[in-house]
Amino acid sequence: MPKVSYFIEFSERLKQVVDDYNNRRRDEAYANEVLDDVAEQLAKLLSELKTEKNSFMDMGIDFEEKAFYDILSAVAKKYEFEYPKDKMIELSKRIKVIVDDKARYTDWATREDIKANLQVDLILLLDEFDYPPVTIDDVYKEVLEQAENFKKYSK
Repeated sequence: MPKVSYFIEFSERLKQVVDDYNNRRRDEAYANEVLDDVAEQLAKLLSELKTEKNSFMDMGIDFEEKAFYDILSAVAKKYEFEYPKDKMIELSKRIKVIVDDKARYTDWATREDIKANLQVDLILLLDEFDYPPVTIDDVYKEVLEQAENFKKYSK
């Protein structure tokens, strides 16, 4: 499951669990039922997170590369195009190299020149890999945005 959508899904599911708890009736039996359901759903969610967290190992990539892979996969799914898994893994590795290079500057996230350079490098790389196979401007924007967000919030 793509990490980008996985975290969104996790967030939505966790919100639903909290909403269910907050909307419980004063009825003690019902409250206990809701609490049991909340505990069960949280346990299931934690198990799924653990499985997802370790999923990159089977692919021969590291955690950050898997995050970029998930971004690419989610975008391909959203825009309904097929892209070979092996090329996506290689592209993810190359994206990580570019993002790491730009993120070595402590103020990279606030410097427009570095962000513009990151954008150009990513667009050229995506084009080199024919990703997406059909030009869709929004794809470049989403991959860039997710790459910036991942680095910004991964620390």
